[in-house]
Amino acid sequence: MTPKNKTEPFLGFPKIARFNRPVTVTEKIDGTNSQIYITEDGDFLVGSRKRWITPEDDNYGFAAWAHAHKKELMQLGPGSHFGEWWGAGIQRKYGLVNTDKRFSMFNVIRWCLHDAEPGIIKTSDPRITKMQTPLPACVGLAPILWVGKMEKLPLEEIIDGLKTFGSQAVPGFMNPEGVVIYHAASNTCYKKTLLNDDEPKSRKQRKEMEKSC
Repeated sequence: MTPKNKTEPFLGFPKIARFNRPVTVTEKIDGTNSQIYITEDGDFLVGSRKRWITPEDDNYGFAAWAHAHKKELMQLGPGSHFGEWWGAGIQRKYGLVNTDKRFSMFNVIRWCLHDAEPGIIKTSDPRITKMQTPLPACVGLAPILWVGKMEKLPLEEIIDGLKTFGSQAVPGFMNPEGVVIYHAASNTCYKKTLLNDDEPKSRKQRKEMEKSC
């Protein structure tokens, strides 16, 4: 049977990702979401979660830092590069003071630290070998807490480890926020916080503000 309206767009059901596929668990750093965007033509833009920012219209000093390190950051190449801008004066602060702020990238599969040995990135085709790319020295990575298949994810053990031993981003800081779970097959991230995980973030922020008053 031919549809009466041939111009009606067809919406197919999306492919379902297999559940038991690799996941990577990283520490969720409590700062402010930021990005570096480099165009194919070499333009350099800096953003927060919701808007483009500049040194004159900034977000916790990230744009000023990014432009001061532009030459190094251009090594990231074209595309959007997301991470957390955190440290002195931002959210949990992590015991950092003065101007000690840091940018930690989220994509721990694609990148490695500047002084680390690049690892192999697994692909669906075993004939193709991809390697991690070292980051500029001014950029960090979210700490990796666990890698494995979803069905074997020891989530409560990972959470207990953070509660017991503290942050891996800043060893000795005993109030980490939580974890991010990246499911590779669905290209989806999930987050779990150590405290008040069932509450909306806005409610948690109000409680923290009340405690500080």
